[in-house]
Amino acid sequence: MIPEKDKNNTAEKKEYKPGRITRWKVKIADLIEFLTYGIWRIDYKSLSKNTSVFYNLIKTIILTVRNTLDLELGVKAASLTYRTVLAIVPFLAVLFAIGRGFGFENILQSEILDYLGMTPIGNVPQGESNLTMEIITLINNSLEYAKGSGVFAGVGVVLLLYTVFTLFRDIENNFNRIWQVKKGRSMHRRAIDYFALILFLPILIILNYGLSIVLNSFTKYIYILYPATQYLNILPYVITVLVFTLLYKLMPNAKVKFLNAFIAGLIAGAAYQIVQTLYLNGQIWITKYNAIYGTFAAIPLLLLWLQLSWYIVLIGATLSFAAQNVRKFSFERETKNISRRYRDFFTLIITSVIVKRFAEGKMPLNNDEISESCEIPIGLTNEILDDLLNMQIISAIPLPKNEPLLAYQPALDINLITINFLMKRIDQFGSEDFNIDTEVKYANHWDAFMESRMCFYENNKDKLLKDL
Repeated sequence: MIPEKDKNNTAEKKEYKPGRITRWKVKIADLIEFLTYGIWRIDYKSLSKNTSVFYNLIKTIILTVRNTLDLELGVKAASLTYRTVLAIVPFLAVLFAIGRGFGFENILQSEILDYLGMTPIGNVPQGESNLTMEIITLINNSLEYAKGSGVFAGVGVVLLLYTVFTLFRDIENNFNRIWQVKKGRSMHRRAIDYFALILFLPILIILNYGLSIVLNSFTKYIYILYPATQYLNILPYVITVLVFTLLYKLMPNAKVKFLNAFIAGLIAGAAYQIVQTLYLNGQIWITKYNAIYGTFAAIPLLLLWLQLSWYIVLIGATLSFAAQNVRKFSFERETKNISRRYRDFFTLIITSVIVKRFAEGKMPLNNDEISESCEIPIGLTNEILDDLLNMQIISAIPLPKNEPLLAYQPALDINLITINFLMKRIDQFGSEDFNIDTEVKYANHWDAFMESRMCFYENNKDKLLKDL
């Protein structure tokens, strides 16, 4: 027989055994804790290659979602939608002008309108092409106005190009914000790059159209090429992925690796094609309301499509940034809540690395290299570098071989940059122009505070950063 005491212990154990729901709650809580805290502190040197890749994939997704929310990309997409609506007619006018100059205006017009879900005028029944006709009329009027002579014609051309330029500038600014780049391209670089991009788009459209025509023509005579036509439906997806990849690669004023741009372009391109398919089907559905609302029926759907498209584009840019910098976001949670002491400590480390490389005659490092060398998260590294630039302790110089990356070197005589000098600059950085009485009312507070700061200003054991 089981003693009475053992029976009671067994009953207590059964009574305190957690149920299935409780166990699931504990597991979910542990998973959330791991995803928000533990995964960012893992030492990847102790992990296998497959486990490391899997964890980096999870961190990339988390970073993408977090940055999408923190940067309010939905608001940025709405802003770009507004810019696009303002620039759509001037932009199409510039493209049609390029097409007219090379003799393929009709092809370009047909392809672009078909891409936007607006079938060319001659192919639709009466009453269904109002929006298409209005857009074509506005474009032709813009081109005719710009073709004239005199001051007003010149102003018209400038306004057309300026509207398109501001759209591309806003796109670049949003990409730079995602990539944590403070300084964009120079006006000279922007003019060259944007003009090249505008010239590239018509060529890509004609290439798409020409390739389809050539394959269709040859399959009439060469039976062996017939299977190739089965893949023509994939061609728009390939072109879209290519455009997105080039956009993520070239638009930010940062050095983006092709693989990361391609991954983002592949995912964003697929999502964009789905949204475009829904938009084209919506265009067919919305035509039944043309009798009531007229041309206005297509405008809300067009705005919705534009905003969703820009949202996808910006999320793709965030994904490419996260994929490229995922390994540099260790201790990311602590970075946002870093103490003043540790921030100063990291500032000392970064400044010391820059000064010592200059003293040894080595090539200066860019922000990525500094982050890896000092093992400091990339976000915190960028913030500290910006502060050092504003304090005029370091300066940024372009590297021709690694453009558009900037490298950092001392802006002062390295024999003047000591620990106390750096701490004093940090201590006094920013505005002190406040209306507060430090001579009478708060004199004791100010004197006590300055006494505690004297170690920054008068210390016989001061060291040069190049000697650390």
